[in-house]
Amino acid sequence: MAEVSGWEKALDEWLEPFLDVLGHKARCRWAPVYLRGLFGRSERKSVQPMAAELTPDDYDQLHNFIASPAWETAPLEAILAAKADALVGGDDAVLVIDDTAVPKKGTHSVGVARQYAGVLGKTANCQVLVSLTLARREVPVPVTLRLFLPEPWTGDPERCRRAGVPERRRTAQTKPEMALEELDRLRALGVRFGEVVTDAGYGPSAAFRRGLSERGLSWAVGIAWTQTVYTTSV
Repeated sequence: MAEVSGWEKALDEWLEPFLDVLGHKARCRWAPVYLRGLFGRSERKSVQPMAAELTPDDYDQLHNFIASPAWETAPLEAILAAKADALVGGDDAVLVIDDTAVPKKGTHSVGVARQYAGVLGKTANCQVLVSLTLARREVPVPVTLRLFLPEPWTGDPERCRRAGVPERRRTAQTKPEMALEELDRLRALGVRFGEVVTDAGYGPSAAFRRGLSERGLSWAVGIAWTQTVYTTSV
């Protein structure tokens, strides 16, 4: 029990600056509860089992917190970037770019479609997120998760509108394009790293590799064994 209390205290201390910028009493109340549910012992991470374990008499309020309209994320992202940089940032830090897949049922969750899910090693119904992680030595700190919209979504503006996708996010973007955009955002926030690494999901993109070089970054990327290369000699 003491370990749980210590863990909760550490979580509260970590969340304090994030809650300060939320500027909404109800969100400040329910954000820590929701996070405790995500980190809790229950295997099911939907609202109902979380509420049953943590706040059995307040299901509606927790549900309203999850279902409430989106709020401005930029202040929260700036705090996360500053915290990550303070923990592991520096010239010897590495920015790791990858995909994260979330298997899903149904068709209503934003971005869900049949696409490759790395966690399953096959094509499946899932959401895919572009992830950027700042790491130094053995310590990784996730700094970005951005939802990828496949063609069944970007090709259907009405579907995006019904699901509440912001208008500026309804146009098609490749994962490498998204990764470069998020990399630029992190650098603008002052996040420090010396190298960028990624796997063969991004490495084959010439535009992506060129984008890293144009930004003056050192990088190492994976490529498929079928990648075509050419000698620089004439």
